[in-house]
Amino acid sequence: MTPIFHTGNRKALAEKLKEGSLALVYSGEAPIKTSDEYYPFFADRNFVYLTGIQERALVLLLQKDAAGYRETLFIQPSDVLLERWNGRRIKPDAAAEVSGISDVRLIGEFDGFFRKLAISGHYDKLCLDLNKERPNLPDDSAFRAAGTARGNFPWLAQHNLRPLLKSLRLIKQPCEIEAMKYAETITRDGIVAMMKASAPGMYEYEYKAEWDYALAKRGVLSSGFPPIISAGNNNFCVHYYDYTGQSQDGDLILNDVGAVWDGMINDVSRAWPCGGRYSERQKLLYLCAYNTSNHMFKEVIRPDLPMKEVDGTIRRVNYEYLKASGVCRNFEEIGKYMWHGGAHHIGW
Repeated sequence: MTPIFHTGNRKALAEKLKEGSLALVYSGEAPIKTSDEYYPFFADRNFVYLTGIQERALVLLLQKDAAGYRETLFIQPSDVLLERWNGRRIKPDAAAEVSGISDVRLIGEFDGFFRKLAISGHYDKLCLDLNKERPNLPDDSAFRAAGTARGNFPWLAQHNLRPLLKSLRLIKQPCEIEAMKYAETITRDGIVAMMKASAPGMYEYEYKAEWDYALAKRGVLSSGFPPIISAGNNNFCVHYYDYTGQSQDGDLILNDVGAVWDGMINDVSRAWPCGGRYSERQKLLYLCAYNTSNHMFKEVIRPDLPMKEVDGTIRRVNYEYLKASGVCRNFEEIGKYMWHGGAHHIGW
């Protein structure tokens, strides 16, 4: 993605902000694994969408007042010792070039800079990208900032940026679509590599090694999300990440995988018999899923179709195929064969 793309994303967000708004978006931190070891860092996707930078502990500040719209990026300072251990940090010139933001400052300036804006009298709203799947999850940078602001600047009414960002990211721009298409070709190559290597007795971690190698050969160092690769009875764990099972002749190898390219993530599910030949039962169920997919793409999917309707239609269509095949007697039995929604968005 080019700086023009990220600059356009920020401007589109700024247009939706109300006058008197301060907006903060954080790149995030990697959680501690043990002692001085951290889990791999994965930059907040909304931060990358707005800046193009994938580096920890950065802050994007957007201001909108009567004078217009301004943007400032705060980055980590150079530290020779820490960079020797953990890798180079992005420098101001590089951050400006990648993001298209001209005002790049060091993170040490952030508290004082934000305080001056907050008490200036020009702002009465603080917008943060707040998201928690479950209430008991630990607070991230945005939630900690919200708590601090409530104590120090109670006149700033807090608003969630997440709905605005979701609405912007829902519609993909041409460069995003091209990146998604290329990610799809890499995903295809990774799946084909697993299929070609597949044989009874092969362990799931060996399938994963084929997937990882195929991606690495194409310049992708990690999947867009943890790959689901399972054999036999492990197919019945929807989010399966152990990779310890061994395939047996007659097993289906099920995977849900996706490569990432230029920040855009692909997601593809496929299943095949490890020995290369479907049983009659496996073929029947495979064709029900395959025919449902083809029907949805050819006859149903269109712009402005609500996702709830997509999911409901998939269940009804799949049921009809299962019923015609003698698998389901009534619609209530569809839950035995469809354990989750029929579709979801892809991208960042």
